[in-house]
Amino acid sequence: MVDSPSLRPSLQATRDAYDTWAGIYAEQFRDTLRDRPLERALLAAFAELVRAGGGGPVADLGCGPGHITAHLSSLGLTAFGVDASPAMIALAREAYPELRFELGSMAALEIADGALGGVLSRSSIIHTPPQDVPAILAEFRRVLAPGGHLLISLYASEGPAHPTQVFDHTVTAAYRWWPDHLADLLRASELVEVSRLIFEPKPTDRRQFRELHLLARRT
Repeated sequence: MVDSPSLRPSLQATRDAYDTWAGIYAEQFRDTLRDRPLERALLAAFAELVRAGGGGPVADLGCGPGHITAHLSSLGLTAFGVDASPAMIALAREAYPELRFELGSMAALEIADGALGGVLSRSSIIHTPPQDVPAILAEFRRVLAPGGHLLISLYASEGPAHPTQVFDHTVTAAYRWWPDHLADLLRASELVEVSRLIFEPKPTDRRQFRELHLLARRT
């Protein structure tokens, strides 16, 4: 695995933090989709779009303990997971030995150009400093086949005056994004927005901020 020099410090800090929290994180979030019907529906729509586009492989980037990769597989996709945390990859391989999980960096994926029908980035860039996100998005675009889909999910900031906002995440510092700002960066990487959903937090939800789910397609 080769990392971009500009991304290495932040990646290393995030990797170390998730290695420390891996067991607790996996226990708390293994059933994360159970009471989230809208997100299940969104993932099902994503899977349908990938299949309609030829059904190429799908990478769950920042897969953590692998539960979302397994869900994508249950939807009929050829899904595999990639994560920078060795501890997370070990947990994923133990829980889902029938699936493929790889240690890797979103900044320098060991995936051939245009090899994927879909990319899922579910909260995987929230710890990336905003100035480094365009390089990540360019890498997403590189590995997607023409017409392939990206589903990216993170937390929404308060408004256009605050295109990015740092917040105190349990594991390590993280960032919230204004939807239009993220859409502009995607467009600059030749990833065109198809649709977006914003979920308001519920009183019983672990998540304290609005969630942004943005679906884009490689032109």
